[in-house]
Amino acid sequence: MSAFLAGFAHPMMGADHLVAMVAVGLWAARLGGAARWALPASFVGFMLVGALLAVPGAAPLPASEQVIVASVFVLGLAVLTAARLPAWLAAAFVATFALFHGHAHGVESAGDPVFLAGVLGATALLHSIGLALGLGLRRVSEWLPRSLGGVAVAVGAWLMFS
Repeated sequence: MSAFLAGFAHPMMGADHLVAMVAVGLWAARLGGAARWALPASFVGFMLVGALLAVPGAAPLPASEQVIVASVFVLGLAVLTAARLPAWLAAAFVATFALFHGHAHGVESAGDPVFLAGVLGATALLHSIGLALGLGLRRVSEWLPRSLGGVAVAVGAWLMFS
């Protein structure tokens, strides 16, 4: 398997990354307006920054795995409760989590830029899926996308205690 495909597959293989990425898109759909692009763009951009922090000799990020697990729970809670924040504040919020997700991927990739490109591409795709789900399901019922937030909260709680 090529490094790009390995990187692309990586976020799809772990519930922590998969659920958090989709939740960002769901929350962006809920917030609407500029948040529809600001949250995913902020996440992808700061994920790259986090990956660069994993390069040997750069700043380490303590408790990365704990923050990643917490991000699943907290982002799910934001979707479930339909948390209303200004787009810039929501983008800053997801950027914080993105640093930790990116750092973990940077460590796993050993700095391979092709692998990281695959990870970033998959992340953008998962955000897009969450955005599409959020927009599409909201047309049927306000509670359908919010219920997916509840699923993310449950997955986050399961990850915390497993």
